[in-house]
Amino acid sequence: MADQTELRLADVARAGFQDLSESRDALHELARSLEIGVDELLRAFSGAADPDAALIRIRHLAESHPERARALDPRLLRRLCLLIGASPALGDFFARRPERLVGILETGGRAIHADEARAALLDAVRDDGADAAAPSAALTGESGWNALRVRYRELLSELMLFDLRRSRKGEAAEAFEEVALSLSALAGAAIEASLAVARATLVAGCSGPPVPSERVAAAQLAVVAMGKCGAEELNVVSDVDVVFIVASADDDALDGDALIRVGTRLASETMRGIHDPAFEPPLWQLDANLRPEGRHGALVRTLGSMLSYYERWAKAWEFQALLKARPLAGDLHLGGEFVERTRDLVWASSSREDFVGSVQRMRQRVTEHIADDELEVQLKLGPGGLRDIEFSVQLLQLVHGQYDDRLHLRGTLPSLRALVDGGYVARGDGERLAADYRFLRVLEHRLQLRELRRTAIMPTDEEALRVLARATGLADNGGLLLESWERTKREVRELHLKIFYAPLLSAVAALPEEELVLGSDEARARLVSIGFRDPDGAMRHLAALTRGTSRRARIQRNLMPVLLQLLAEGTDPDYGLLAFRRVSEANSETPWYLRLLRDGTEAAERLTRVLSCSRFAAELLESLPESVAWLERDEQLRPMSREQLFAEMRSMSSRRDGAEAAAAALRTVHRREVLRLAMGRITGVIGEAEVAAGLDAAHTALLDALLTAIRLDAVVKWEGDPIELALIGMGRYGGGELGFASDIDLIAVFRAPGTVAADRASREAVRLISELRRLVSDPRFPVDLDFDLRPEGKNGPLARSLDAYRSYYQRWSVTWEAQALLRARAVGGDAALGADFIELADEIRYPASFGENEVREVRRIKARVEAERLPQGADPRRHLKLGPGGISDVEWLVQLLQLREGQRHPELRTVSTLRALEAANELELLGPHEADHLADSWRFASRVRSALKLWTGRSSDSLPVDRTDLDGIAGVLDLPRGRTFELEERWFAVSRRARAVFEREFFGYAEQDVRFPLP
Repeated sequence: MADQTELRLADVARAGFQDLSESRDALHELARSLEIGVDELLRAFSGAADPDAALIRIRHLAESHPERARALDPRLLRRLCLLIGASPALGDFFARRPERLVGILETGGRAIHADEARAALLDAVRDDGADAAAPSAALTGESGWNALRVRYRELLSELMLFDLRRSRKGEAAEAFEEVALSLSALAGAAIEASLAVARATLVAGCSGPPVPSERVAAAQLAVVAMGKCGAEELNVVSDVDVVFIVASADDDALDGDALIRVGTRLASETMRGIHDPAFEPPLWQLDANLRPEGRHGALVRTLGSMLSYYERWAKAWEFQALLKARPLAGDLHLGGEFVERTRDLVWASSSREDFVGSVQRMRQRVTEHIADDELEVQLKLGPGGLRDIEFSVQLLQLVHGQYDDRLHLRGTLPSLRALVDGGYVARGDGERLAADYRFLRVLEHRLQLRELRRTAIMPTDEEALRVLARATGLADNGGLLLESWERTKREVRELHLKIFYAPLLSAVAALPEEELVLGSDEARARLVSIGFRDPDGAMRHLAALTRGTSRRARIQRNLMPVLLQLLAEGTDPDYGLLAFRRVSEANSETPWYLRLLRDGTEAAERLTRVLSCSRFAAELLESLPESVAWLERDEQLRPMSREQLFAEMRSMSSRRDGAEAAAAALRTVHRREVLRLAMGRITGVIGEAEVAAGLDAAHTALLDALLTAIRLDAVVKWEGDPIELALIGMGRYGGGELGFASDIDLIAVFRAPGTVAADRASREAVRLISELRRLVSDPRFPVDLDFDLRPEGKNGPLARSLDAYRSYYQRWSVTWEAQALLRARAVGGDAALGADFIELADEIRYPASFGENEVREVRRIKARVEAERLPQGADPRRHLKLGPGGISDVEWLVQLLQLREGQRHPELRTVSTLRALEAANELELLGPHEADHLADSWRFASRVRSALKLWTGRSSDSLPVDRTDLDGIAGVLDLPRGRTFELEERWFAVSRRARAVFEREFFGYAEQDVRFPLP
């Protein structure tokens, strides 16, 4: 026995043990058992990733098989500790089956080639006592499964020892491809051996009725690998995705349904041999769910049936799965024929409708199904994981592989190298992705090796991270390994988003080859086919954009096929292309413009959507072309804060020399903010509520700052104390519920100091308001101030004093004027005067009593409006504002409730129609369903009016009849194209329900009298 020295706890700790005292005692005991020096033993364990786990397994081995354990010299012991320290599961295996342990350790580990693996595993399941002429002279049932699994794990141990020794040298990443290739070879050999066992089992009748040997011999079963095994980049433990194809070598012996039945039994038995429970545990899952129709489809099909499915029914993702297909086991010729005959389908699949979009959505669905507590620790499916790299590479292969045969590869890393060599991925990006992929795969291998089970969950506790760091050799400790992994995730996600979600990729994938040459007859035909009504005009614009040899022209030529397809997804590609040309010419000296379109993740798609879906926004964008830069970031498409906008405009008005100069600058800022809102709405970044708030802020800031500038000019000429002047918002502007089609309704009020004569003050107030109306008018963007809601309407003065308003309302006011005041709100000018006016308005709009005579008057005026104000020839049902159930119905009913109940219920004292509806519901003045019907109709009509303004650039209150205009509205609202009838039916439904509520609650019709009953 070797001399034994007493180990110090510090030495045990330095070797990597955690339970120091108990481990020291166990080491001394094991050293005596193995007749080896304890120092030598400690050095062996110091190379183990988990010395504590390795010690437990080797002690068990020594107790169970003492003679074999004592045959291990220090060199073999070091290799055993290295192997079992990284894989306690293999330690348990050798405790069960130690026969080849010493031989495996003596080799020092090695890569396993496919032919060698196949021969070794077939030899393991050979039945030496069987008739050599039988279809399969192999073991049957569980005896065959156990023999197969034992030999597989022995070969796996050799491979893993090879991998771990490379890791000790810091070469784990470099060894990855060779190791993954060997794992794929082992999987193919295991399936081949399991198929041999399955044939023998069917003949022997060990699993179901026996099958005549001549039938089994006639059944040619091909096993085609998919996924990682097909790509020859398999994990240590992973599902092996396959499909089964069957054919008959002898139609007289086996054909038709019998062929499918025998083929199905063979495939089922083959799968059982790999993953069904037995004395020797299963290897991994043999998964056939990628077959046609998935788990609901037939397990095996003939070659003709397979090809028919892929030609007629297969979805986009199924072609992506076929990308990695290769014959793996069984009849390799049959499997090879299937792969060869589906290649053209695979490489043409990116021309299928919405191919790229469907693949991207599939990737997103995979991510969405990860449990919340696993999302950030998923090596494979989480953000910045392996799937991000694999999907990016596969998508680029399928998109560009239809033109470039060099990309017709299966493996991720070979394909990535080909993409780099072909110029499809920047070399730096490709090298970073490849390094990150190797790093993540090594981590995945070590995690799976430990317990020989499928997992891709990164540990979070310190001890597990320490063990993983020692097993991989990728970092000195767990903390550093975690930092490296987090850094890798961030980098992968960044590169994945850059490549996989590049907005131009979808369009490139959908273009036929001939369209890559602009100017050809085929290009003109394609323009027509994708929606251009004037292909010759489009070609002229294209020529202007791409003519010449400048760098800008070259970039435009590269982008143009993509941008055409993006424009065609909008409603008016012809106008979109014209607007694109104008915006591009306006930005011709801007260095970032084309770079943004080429490299931006969303900017190109958003720009083409804005230009081809909205004349209103396109015309504004032509006057502010630098605003294209906003499209790259969502926050730039959201409205500025009210405070920030007011500060900018007030500062601008105070710095300009005179009101004229200030007005020009203020109108530009106002136009800029309206454009921001339009672009935000069309791209879906903001909704109607944010549009309303943004428009209110933009209009109010403009009026406030412009009025300030006008009054500053007036001070120079005015003698005496200045008058006070305030602007009162009315209608939807007063209610803060503006849309793009809304008017800016106002009234003006002034108050003169005691030193100024009333008539002089009145003339000055009218002059200031007239100047405001003149200066607010923008030749590039019409802004009309409507003062028609003032007392006496168009016949009354533009501005009145507060006392004159009080006198008028007390003596002459009619009901409609009190109703109009319900939405009055001070918006600009002198705040104190505005507040005093609102105090006066409250006395009028919330009267102490509102009797039946007043109610009848409101009803009379509403009936007159319905009869007289509809435009001649307009279809009442399609009129969004004045038609049955339209905006007017909802607002008149709400205002009647406010006039009647506002004095008693402060909750109703609001200028907002929707807030008043909510209050009426809470006060039970309306039922919840009634309030919902009214709100639905009001919102829908408001959205459609705004969308119509954005689409045409003109205001209209009628739902169009023209299908192109309906398509335009649907495009702005991001509704499906080509289904405009749904837009119409939606309006007819919501307006009908709202009208039924209106007639019952406003006119007081009984239920049986309602002309538009609820469905």
